[in-house]
Amino acid sequence: MDTESEGSRRYVPALVIVLLVLAIAGLRYFVFAPDPIEVRVEPASRGRVEATVTNSKAGTVEARRRSRIASEIGGRVIEIAHREGARVVTGEPLVKLARDSHEAQLSLARQGVEVARAGYEDACLRRDRARRELARTQRLAESSVASADRLDELQYQADSARVACDGSRAELERARAQMGSAETELAKTVISAPFTGIVAEVNVEVGEWVTPSPPLLTSPPVIDLIDPTSIFVSAPMDEVDSGAIRAGLPVKLTVDSRPGESFTGSVLRVAPYVLDEEAQNRTLEIEVAIDDPAVAESLLPGTSADAEVILEARDQVLRVPTSALLQNQSVLILEGGELVERKIELGLRNWQYAEVRSGLSPGESVVIALDKLEIEAGVKAVAAEPAEADAGDGTGIGS
Repeated sequence: MDTESEGSRRYVPALVIVLLVLAIAGLRYFVFAPDPIEVRVEPASRGRVEATVTNSKAGTVEARRRSRIASEIGGRVIEIAHREGARVVTGEPLVKLARDSHEAQLSLARQGVEVARAGYEDACLRRDRARRELARTQRLAESSVASADRLDELQYQADSARVACDGSRAELERARAQMGSAETELAKTVISAPFTGIVAEVNVEVGEWVTPSPPLLTSPPVIDLIDPTSIFVSAPMDEVDSGAIRAGLPVKLTVDSRPGESFTGSVLRVAPYVLDEEAQNRTLEIEVAIDDPAVAESLLPGTSADAEVILEARDQVLRVPTSALLQNQSVLILEGGELVERKIELGLRNWQYAEVRSGLSPGESVVIALDKLEIEAGVKAVAAEPAEADAGDGTGIGS
């Protein structure tokens, strides 16, 4: 009996220890267990995914037809026919210069033409008279009435009159050329639109003196004229993408002056060489035509723009946000209140969405924000309340 009591007393401490361990474990896992972390999830769904490349530096809205018109002659401005923002047609006057001296030069040239014409007519009359006198004398010489010396003298006079007539004709042509030059100089007093467009800038005022640009130098333009139908976007692309970009590819455009909007276009031209002005950032210049002419006309040249060239696109493919991807091409799935890592096979991708070829089923809850260190496989988690989604087509912009 004493032996049984002694054995019972021996097992009591061990039992107490076991009970304490169980109590601590229960407190740890039930009473003091950490709350599940909140994670942002999104169901895997089908949609459009695009493979794209974007410009490595800011692009620029430009006008293919843009004329910074300078004056061809010096003169005082007497009239500005159109101000900034005015629409003008080809040949319409923009700025007029004083023309008094040029009109005087033209009048003088016209008088010179009249004088030269009179001299030409007189010289030709003298030539004709000399020819007739020579012909009469030649007939007399055949009858031995006129001497050979007289015949030689009249021949010389006829030849001299012919040369004088030819010289007078040349003088008349020179006078006419001088008149044409004076007319051209007079026409230069009116600066006209070389094409239909919009006046972007006027750099003179009435009463100011303008001068033409000296050789090898450029003077400020009098008028800056832009053709709004020739607007395009010039964008520098990274040299590594030069083999993938070709004319005709679709493009999405965003412009800093139109936040929240995007426009469609296409690659119009790809430069045949890579710019290497900066050895660490070599670029390939492309030109993008804007599909909507109304949009193109509304954009101001010089505005910053970004171009996203769409290399390939697939519709109705299973996709997940690119932010959900782990570096080993896997994602975290919220399954039964716990995060589970899932290996997937990727297809096309951009910075917003990635195509999932295998490893995932539509509707599975994928963790889309990996912004906390404690978000990892095996952690208890719950889905956070969904935030309002941004408007958009879900294709993403970027590379």
